Amino acid sequence: MTSLPISLTVNGHRHELKVDPRVTLLDLLRERLEFTGTKKGCDRGQCGACTVLVDGKRINSCLALAVSHDGAEVLTIEGIAHGEELHPVQAAFIAHDGFQCGFCTPGQIMSTLGLIAEGQAGDDPERIREGLSGNICRCAAYGGIVEAVLEAQKNMEAQKNMADTATTEARRRTAA
Repeated sequence: MTSLPISLTVNGHRHELKVDPRVTLLDLLRERLEFTGTKKGCDRGQCGACTVLVDGKRINSCLALAVSHDGAEVLTIEGIAHGEELHPVQAAFIAHDGFQCGFCTPGQIMSTLGLIAEGQAGDDPERIREGLSGNICRCAAYGGIVEAVLEAQKNMEAQKNMADTATTEARRRTAA
């Protein structure tokens, strides 16, 4: 089979690749680009372990052909921390024991990021459970996961408000 050229930005870094048109985004990430944080669970789109964000939207990367995302921006679990500083969602998962064996955790965290970005998390635990229903945790850490989502969302909103306030103050000082 002929390889096709594609270009992806993964975690902020551009990759120019030639891929077999049958290769999934999951296999490309794990096997060619060595982003092994994204897990291969069921390989059928039913468990959510392979969740990544593509152009800001959460997808099951095991169901997506890599060539269909030519030019896309892909965010994996490896790309969300800032150096040694954990992303607020990662920190909340740790604080609330939102993981046990850890296998589903990358997909849970990426799905949480998508859920919050979509404005679908809210403050209702049942709504969060529904929003994350495509992600299975075989260890049943769901209580901790829901608490982690609630805390992460609150912390992310606080960070955004602080950044907005700092920007407003900087503009005020510049205008004066």
